[in-house]
Amino acid sequence: MSTKKLTLLHSNDMHGDFLAEKTDERLVGGVSMLSGYLGKVRKDEKNVLYAISGDMFKGSIIDSEFKGISTIEIMNMLAPDIATLGNHETDYGIAHLLFLEKCAKFPIVNANLFIKTNHVRLFNPYKIIEIDGLNIMFIGIITEEVLAQTKNEAVIGSFVDVREAAKEIGVICDNYKTTKIDYTVILSHIGIEEDKRLAELLDRELRIDLIIGGHSHTVIDAPIEVNGIKIVQAGTGTDLIGRMDIEFDPDKKQVLSERWQCVPIDDTHCPNDEVMEKVLNVYKSQTDEKYSRIITRLERELTHPARTQETSLGNLFADLLQVDSSFDVMLYGSGSVRKKALGPIVTYQDLQECCPYDDPLYMLEVTGEQLKHMLAFVFREEAYEGDHTEFYQLSKGMRAVWSRKRQCFDEFKLGGKDIQPDDRIKIALQKYHFASFDEFFNLPLSEVEKN
Repeated sequence: MSTKKLTLLHSNDMHGDFLAEKTDERLVGGVSMLSGYLGKVRKDEKNVLYAISGDMFKGSIIDSEFKGISTIEIMNMLAPDIATLGNHETDYGIAHLLFLEKCAKFPIVNANLFIKTNHVRLFNPYKIIEIDGLNIMFIGIITEEVLAQTKNEAVIGSFVDVREAAKEIGVICDNYKTTKIDYTVILSHIGIEEDKRLAELLDRELRIDLIIGGHSHTVIDAPIEVNGIKIVQAGTGTDLIGRMDIEFDPDKKQVLSERWQCVPIDDTHCPNDEVMEKVLNVYKSQTDEKYSRIITRLERELTHPARTQETSLGNLFADLLQVDSSFDVMLYGSGSVRKKALGPIVTYQDLQECCPYDDPLYMLEVTGEQLKHMLAFVFREEAYEGDHTEFYQLSKGMRAVWSRKRQCFDEFKLGGKDIQPDDRIKIALQKYHFASFDEFFNLPLSEVEKN
């Protein structure tokens, strides 16, 4: 029996993580060693495809200083065969995203962004890649959070509910029933829990083989299987890359075996790509000159180990925005803190990479009862069980102690006093969170604006 093999490599949520870091005397991550690993696999294996499942942008000064153009040049050097959008691909605006797509030397697929007036898609929803006689279909699906980034783009629409996404995938696959498709991959950026829900909704007759996910930054040891569909993800940044080795029987049109692993990118087995190093150094020399100056020294290192807890680094940003302001409480999005540690020496670059978003603040007046409802929704169990929910760092003076066991507040105080239902409290939110107020707080913004 003659068989064919395919090696499918994948990354997600790279967030401009271009430079290697030293960890336990080893160099880990960075696009130079990632490129070296890709080159090694492409040399060793006959059939190799490389896919990126969203969020190439935002997270490093090299990306933000050049508004993603540097990232696209670096991605072009990595030479992915296919990519899909993540929510941060829209951070520079839809018009700039379409410009960056023109700069990309690889296809970007997305099935659910369109122009409202005529329902024309912004991107091709899928692509079939032929390799060694095998037809591999890739379909792109994006996260619900993209809506928050495109609120100001009045002509841009999206269907993002997983049920609607499942229907659209069904339509695409149904159109190719008579075409020989050997393997079907969904490149999603909706988070691991939504990937599971999507897999449950997909008809088995569609023969979806694999979901390569993103957005939740999940590291797994083995594929998660739901409804006969394998779901994989490779954490975040460039420290890891996913690898699926697939063996086919082309005569029977069957997948004989699949073996997946999460491969660490480090200097024990990944060579440096010297050409990539030169390109990186061009960008790094420019950003170092502008951003390497020291701006302050902290008493100790501040950390942000997880987004679903109060952190010292999150407190710093919430407090800085609230102090000397005209509002009482800053609700600072935990996901806005992009590094796990800062200090004690802080450079301008450290600060920019730790907090790369410069969206304006919106102030609202809420009642004590409304604020309690909002934060009870934020602290719901889904936040701690793997769902990619929004979470907030609260500024000094606001004390909210939540009992997960009893699902209620043990303390709910401002300035040392219990918050009463009829109290009027001025809060501030970043634009991204204000734009999705109803969804993130389970409370209609129109109701709050009546106060």
